Amino acid sequence: MKVDYKAQKINEQIEIDGNIDKPIWKNATWSKRFVDMVTGDLGMYNTQSAMLWNDSHLYFAFDAEEPFLEAKLTERDSIIFLENDLEIFIDGGDCYYELEVNAANTIYEVFFIWKDAYQKGGKFDIQQFDVHQRDAYTFGGDYDRTGASFWKGTNPRGIRWAFTDFDMEGLETAVKLDGTLNDNSDVDKGWSLEIAIPWESLKILANGRTIPPSDGDIWSMFIGRFQKLMLSGIEVQPHPAMALNSHGIYDTHMPSKWSKIEFVK
Repeated sequence: MKVDYKAQKINEQIEIDGNIDKPIWKNATWSKRFVDMVTGDLGMYNTQSAMLWNDSHLYFAFDAEEPFLEAKLTERDSIIFLENDLEIFIDGGDCYYELEVNAANTIYEVFFIWKDAYQKGGKFDIQQFDVHQRDAYTFGGDYDRTGASFWKGTNPRGIRWAFTDFDMEGLETAVKLDGTLNDNSDVDKGWSLEIAIPWESLKILANGRTIPPSDGDIWSMFIGRFQKLMLSGIEVQPHPAMALNSHGIYDTHMPSKWSKIEFVK
């Protein structure tokens, strides 16, 4: 199996403040520049990421070039992908987790469970994922609700339940800006993002793997970025997408296309 990134284990804890100039990140292995999610060409702005882990947490860092920093959405779980954002998805086999963050450090979280795995008496048949009591919706992927894929999207596995009120316990995010937010009178350098997630909260995504990981374990993740782009006063749709590796298709909700992350000690 081709590995796209190797996440190195560390022994210390990382203070999550958005500062990626800390020695711990300076010594980490940073990814190559993100590429266009479909074509594989270099992304329109430089974006790189790094991952580290210890026995208690999984850590992510992003370094994003951004000439005009913008983030208008400030309410938690706003539809952050309507703006510029940085994103991670973590695959759990029969489920997956989505996190988006904008330059105002506003977060958007969704937990997805494939409908064929959501069975009476199964592991997801618990109060936390009661579709009658939670904000749960059916979701077919980035191409559902259009044309021939209206009901089920384009993924061969079909639809999934999307829990939009899901909160990852212990999640920490922090942003640091190198420029002025929502002021296009000057040219900015960009922004950085740090994320920490406790392994204990990731148990539901382990899919039979040990928590924390064993040396050599491989997880599938989407590590990417979306960029709002205006041309002649018209917003480009879909927003240009950049990722750790290309997918060949414009749909982030395709776990089989995501990057392979190996955890090493």
